[in-house]
Amino acid sequence: MNEFNIINNYLKDLSIGNKGSFNLTDDIFFDAKKGTAISLDTYVEGIHFLDSKNPHNFLKKVLRASLSDLYCKGITPKSYFMSLALSKNNANKKWLNTLKNILKKEQKKFNITLCGGDIAYSSKFIITIVVLGYSNYKPILRSTSQINEDIYVTGNIGDSYLGLKIIKKKKNFGKYNDFFIKKYYEPDLAVKISKFLRLFASSSIDISDGLLQDLNNICIQSKCGAKINLDLLPFSSQVKYLLKKKKISMLNMFSKGDDYQILFTSKIKNRRKLESLSKRLGVKLSRIGITIKGKSIVFNDKVHKFKIKDKNMGYIHKFS
Repeated sequence: MNEFNIINNYLKDLSIGNKGSFNLTDDIFFDAKKGTAISLDTYVEGIHFLDSKNPHNFLKKVLRASLSDLYCKGITPKSYFMSLALSKNNANKKWLNTLKNILKKEQKKFNITLCGGDIAYSSKFIITIVVLGYSNYKPILRSTSQINEDIYVTGNIGDSYLGLKIIKKKKNFGKYNDFFIKKYYEPDLAVKISKFLRLFASSSIDISDGLLQDLNNICIQSKCGAKINLDLLPFSSQVKYLLKKKKISMLNMFSKGDDYQILFTSKIKNRRKLESLSKRLGVKLSRIGITIKGKSIVFNDKVHKFKIKDKNMGYIHKFS
């Protein structure tokens, strides 16, 4: 019993007749007549972040994760609602002022405003964020890729995962620690390229559960497979160094982590245009593979070719 089983077996039927829900196969709702896009995410202390004692250690991360749901669809977020389930540890002036000041800066950075929400008491801190955006164009879904299309990813992957390992004191990379921790707490969003996605992308998703799991989501919904060249995966210079020194596992770099970069597919004819756009915007854009017939996701490097077992696909909320 996991989140996908619950959606498919118990909730999907409840969305029948509502085109904007996309049969619950994506992360957003879209009202085509009004051009309104909505996404909702809930974050639980101890699950999505370690603890709520310091808002600096979770707030930017969860807000940007919520905004990412729209950015990866080619839609710019404009406003948000926020629900807070507060414990006695949170309901004090110092904590609330810190929360307020962080949100002020984030609102300015992403040009968004708070529109409402709810506050309740709880023994465990929980935050729910609803993000609204508007578009004259249809969102780019997970289900619209075709066979023989290029697979791209923005930015770098893996940094956030290593940051979490350091925070949990399971890894220590010395001089690189601060870099990875910052990437975990403050993920970089591919804002610049979002508005151009509709011109090139046939399908799209943000990397929230690891590149492999989110690529698998595209493959399942688009009824295709994928072939990925590991030598083309985009890593920071810090990750490349650690891989070279065999301090970290390549598998973990693409099967774990929440970097909130955009993973999308595009027709082969768009290659030159995307290369040009990448240079013009100053955005790192890596072509890492191609969609194929079948259901398998195949990986290869200069020496090996292999498939990944389901248990290594990435993070999934499991209940039994």
